[in-house]
Amino acid sequence: MIVAVRVEKVTLDTSTNRFVVILRDDIHQRWLPIVVGSAEAQAIALQLENISPPRPLTHDLMKNILEIIGMRVSRIVVNDLRENTYYAVISMRGDGMDREVDARPSDAIALALRMQAPIFVDEEVMQKAGIVESSIVNEPQPVTSRLEELNLELQRAVHDERFEDAARIRDEIKELTKNEGQES
Repeated sequence: MIVAVRVEKVTLDTSTNRFVVILRDDIHQRWLPIVVGSAEAQAIALQLENISPPRPLTHDLMKNILEIIGMRVSRIVVNDLRENTYYAVISMRGDGMDREVDARPSDAIALALRMQAPIFVDEEVMQKAGIVESSIVNEPQPVTSRLEELNLELQRAVHDERFEDAARIRDEIKELTKNEGQES
C-alpha cells in the first residue's frame, strides 16, 4: 500500500547542518524526513517557491526532455529504506507505454514537483521511518517512565527541527516498546 504525501518544506537540520525534505501525510498526521544534498534541496525549494532560475537546472532539463519525447511522470514513490538509505521509483507514461525508473528520492521529488505529479511513500517505509505528529508540550510534565521521557524528547526535537535527532529518538522508542512487549 502507498500513502499520498506532499512536500511540506525543505529545511536545514541545525544539529547536523544537513538539508532535510519533509514529506507530510495529512491523513494520518505523519511526516517523513529525508536528508538530501544541497543541490537537490535548492532544486526542490526553488520549485516550491515558484522561482525560475535564469538557466535550467538538471531537473528542469529532465522535465524538458521528457516533454519533448512525449513522456509524463504519472507518480513517484519512495518505496524502500535500507541501511538508512531511501529509494524511489519514478513512474512514467508515454506512447501507451508505462515505464519505471529507479531514482534517488530527492531527484524524484524535484522532478515530480516540476511535472506536477503526485508523490507517494510506501506504507512500510512510513511505518519504519515516519514520525507521528503530536502536540508540542509547552509546560514541564512529570516524567514517570523512560518511554514518556523519550516521547517528550521527540516532541522537542521535532519542534526545534532537529530531524535526525527525532529519527534517532523515534527508533529508540520503537526498540523500547518492542522490548517491553517481549517482557510481558
